[in-house]
Amino acid sequence: MEIDTLKDLYVDELKDLYSAEKQLVKALQKMAKAAKDKELQQAFRNHLKETEQHVARIEQICQALGVSPRGKKCVGMEGLIEEGNEMINEANPEALDAGLISKAQHVEHYEMAGYGTVRTYALQLGYDDQAQLLQQTLNEEGKADHLLTELAEAGINVEAEV
Repeated sequence: MEIDTLKDLYVDELKDLYSAEKQLVKALQKMAKAAKDKELQQAFRNHLKETEQHVARIEQICQALGVSPRGKKCVGMEGLIEEGNEMINEANPEALDAGLISKAQHVEHYEMAGYGTVRTYALQLGYDDQAQLLQQTLNEEGKADHLLTELAEAGINVEAEV
């Protein structure tokens, strides 16, 4: 896809986020299964449900724009997920949950950067309804990040220290 205008860039970034979210749906299932802490498992499962909604929102936005959300692979998310897989395979059981939180927070911050950008593009382009949907997703990503921090500080990091 050739990118000549802000709208072209907006669509390209939406496609990238769509690929990222689709990859994350699979990764969150694996992370929930690997986590030892019950609250962390539940946090991953809850965020999986939200992530499925994020996919649906991008599909809704792309439909309104008359474009397909498919056609691009998010290599950034692919790399972050690979790091998560390495953590699952290499971390000692005592440190695994703290490591999973670390990798999940890398993912959340990556997504927040992307959603903040496309929300700003949507506002600039006059797509206020789309900007609201993107802000909703951005808020959910931020809440997921804060929950992960709370879980880490409430005991998971302490358990990894021993």
